Amino acid sequence: MSAPNENVLVVRRSLLDELGSFQGLQFNPQHYLDSLLARGNNHFLARAVAETDPTHKQIIPYALLACGDRVLHYVRGKKTGEQRLVAKGSIGIGGHMNDEDESLFAWDEQAYRAGVEREVHEEVLIETHFEDHIVALLNDETTEVGRVHLGIVHVFRLAEAKVQKGEAMITNLGFLTKTELLAQRENLETWSQICVDHLDELLAS
Repeated sequence: MSAPNENVLVVRRSLLDELGSFQGLQFNPQHYLDSLLARGNNHFLARAVAETDPTHKQIIPYALLACGDRVLHYVRGKKTGEQRLVAKGSIGIGGHMNDEDESLFAWDEQAYRAGVEREVHEEVLIETHFEDHIVALLNDETTEVGRVHLGIVHVFRLAEAKVQKGEAMITNLGFLTKTELLAQRENLETWSQICVDHLDELLAS
């Protein structure tokens, strides 16, 4: 659930346009991250404002937890912070980056990565060794939610399929193959649909 006065990490949409705006996945993330996560190019904005402000993009880590050829899938329960996504299936773990942590006054890539691990570990309990790789950026201008968010797609490569939910909004947790995910594609949130459509590329990155 989002805090009433939550401030979230944003970048100017104009910066994304300068770097090269795109629809869907962009498999050269470092070109963008060097600028987006440079100190001075991002700042915090009240979430209530950011959710309806198309001149900014909220930075959202979107972590796919993979074990072999299976990817973690869950359904967003009623306690999710983004009510527009309730009851949607998802393969992305993560959420808004906020300014609650006193160590994150100035955001750069190191601070971002530390924030991602905290965010993921709040939502799920990973009980095995894993490696974290940033593999793509995700932008979707076709939906109300997508227009004000920019996803940074991570793949967490897990040694074993040992994950438990850490928050009430995570329901029906389980690892599914690409075939099983495609069978549920119409029930997935838009970002997960985009990722499932390019799952082989994401997992190979």
